[in-house]
Amino acid sequence: MKSKLVLESGEVFFGEGFGVNHATEGEVVFNTGMTGYQELLSDPSYCGQIVCMTYPLIGNYGINRDDFESIEPAIKGLIVKELCDYPSNFRSQMSLDELFKKRNLSGISGIDTRKLTRIIRNRGVVKGKIVSTDVDTETVIQDLKLTNFPTNQVEQVSTKTPYSAPGKGYKVVLVDFGSKLGIIRELSNRDCDIVVVSQDTTAEEILLMKPDGIMLSNGPGDPQDVPHAQEMIRGLLGKVPIFGICLGHQLIGLACGAKTYKLKFGHRGGNHPVLDLKTNKVAITSQNHGYAIDEESLVNTDLEVTHIALNDRTNEGIRHKIHPCFSVQYHPEASPGPEDANYLFDEFIKLMEDFKAHSN
Repeated sequence: MKSKLVLESGEVFFGEGFGVNHATEGEVVFNTGMTGYQELLSDPSYCGQIVCMTYPLIGNYGINRDDFESIEPAIKGLIVKELCDYPSNFRSQMSLDELFKKRNLSGISGIDTRKLTRIIRNRGVVKGKIVSTDVDTETVIQDLKLTNFPTNQVEQVSTKTPYSAPGKGYKVVLVDFGSKLGIIRELSNRDCDIVVVSQDTTAEEILLMKPDGIMLSNGPGDPQDVPHAQEMIRGLLGKVPIFGICLGHQLIGLACGAKTYKLKFGHRGGNHPVLDLKTNKVAITSQNHGYAIDEESLVNTDLEVTHIALNDRTNEGIRHKIHPCFSVQYHPEASPGPEDANYLFDEFIKLMEDFKAHSN
């Protein structure tokens, strides 16, 4: 199945298609992870994106039933240098190609992913489309230039109805902007009583549940496209402890008066060093975001910087100076990959414990 990847900027890459043979378009980004392709494919934060894997061999340990981060993949497509057709792992139940066929997804292999990554690094993320080689390239380029992708990615991936993961510990309301199952797993490991609610749930509705804490999840897209979430956060500040991850981090910043901006090519992978300004320790983190908080905009807010990225000095963490609220830009729940940041969930438990003690 001969296919090609066409970029809005005019570059064309020829390769072999895998999965189903239909055209797919999206924002082309790259991920530097050596493992974790199954988790990546099922991460709702990749909604609307075609992901280029910088590691040259993908699919070598197959796909299994346990490592999905969501039920339905939101990714638009995958780009790899070499696709492994015969995976070898005792947990493997199917190949990557078989999964793509079952889930009606398209991918392309056999292209120069290093060259593509350099293009994205130099120019920034671009719109792209995977099509059959017989499709006219100039027509695809013109269509991409005229295409405006949807801005309701959070609405697409958020749960429509609340559900629970019962536990005997603190009651945590997880606001689902595109949450990974890893967040529920980490909270469940700490025996939290979890209620997952939709992204458009109001502060009043959440407070009626009488939670001990609020978790704001990761999610796709531009945080400024979710203004109702900012209002919800402002309604919760000071009334219940809050912990935000990735998109949740950005939304806390916006709700408190900070600004966000789009990064040139984003942070995506499992090898990003982050400095904790309080302990002066460096954690290797898993990341997946295309936007960041403008650190200069924090000056006149009640937020303080807690973490910074060592690769480009962008903001990676904030804490409210008055209320029990903190957040990080990276993924402490990420798996497989680094577990350096798991302690943040313990800090969230301690925050709820202290808040409850002082409230009584």
